[in-house]
Amino acid sequence: MMVLLSSSSFTAQTAPSAAPPKQAPATPKQSPAAPKQAPAANAKTAEQADLPSAQSIIDRHIKAIGGRGAILTHKSTHAVGTISMPATGITGPMDVYGAAPNKSFVKISLGGVGDIVEGFDGTYGWTLQPMLGPMLKQGKELAEKKFDSEYYSDLYQAERYASMKTIEKADFDGRPCYKVSLARKDGGEDIEYYDANTGLRAGTIQTRESPMGSFTATQVITEYKNFSGLLIPTTVKLTTMNVEQVIKITSVEFDNVPPSTFDLPAQIKALIK
Repeated sequence: MMVLLSSSSFTAQTAPSAAPPKQAPATPKQSPAAPKQAPAANAKTAEQADLPSAQSIIDRHIKAIGGRGAILTHKSTHAVGTISMPATGITGPMDVYGAAPNKSFVKISLGGVGDIVEGFDGTYGWTLQPMLGPMLKQGKELAEKKFDSEYYSDLYQAERYASMKTIEKADFDGRPCYKVSLARKDGGEDIEYYDANTGLRAGTIQTRESPMGSFTATQVITEYKNFSGLLIPTTVKLTTMNVEQVIKITSVEFDNVPPSTFDLPAQIKALIK
């Protein structure tokens, strides 16, 4: 329901160029080991067989945040908070808007950088950035923006995914979690972690397109708080290209977002032919 910030716009303007990976020292050649026999295609280990299904994990999360009925009660959201980069001291206010069925708008104001704005009005995805100017999203980037702008995404509608499966139980952010693979119908895959004790989503690993290329971002999601009957995370640590960003949500208001919030800016309208 609440649109978490896509990492691409902010990172593209503030992150340093990624350093090339260090080359590992040469090691003496060894005789190749005999190849391990692959398990049968449909075979499951005993550990995998004991794992809860992805659907049951997601259903538990939905119940934990307030339930399907509470999610569907609302038609729009406005979240207010801050975003910061601890390593550089850059910080600023942010506003995140969402509305059914699939509209989104995010504005960040940063000292020394300026305003970074992006949105999706149900048809057009776009960004306004100080360094890159106005840009329309195209192709895969546009499709991903439409997917991410789905207002009722917390319901994990089956038509949005080709498959869902539980991969393993593993530690994430120091917590025992279930690791779930969500294969999107566009061919991409999102990885999500759910706290085994509380059932709440603990984090995600997502790869998205941006004007600067493809980015993989890891989100650590914590500090859920109750807003009008729904639990919403108020702290998100987002890491991409070895740069950490911290999002802090201070308030959330439902069903009071003017439709004009999602109108295309004049600079974006000028790009549409």
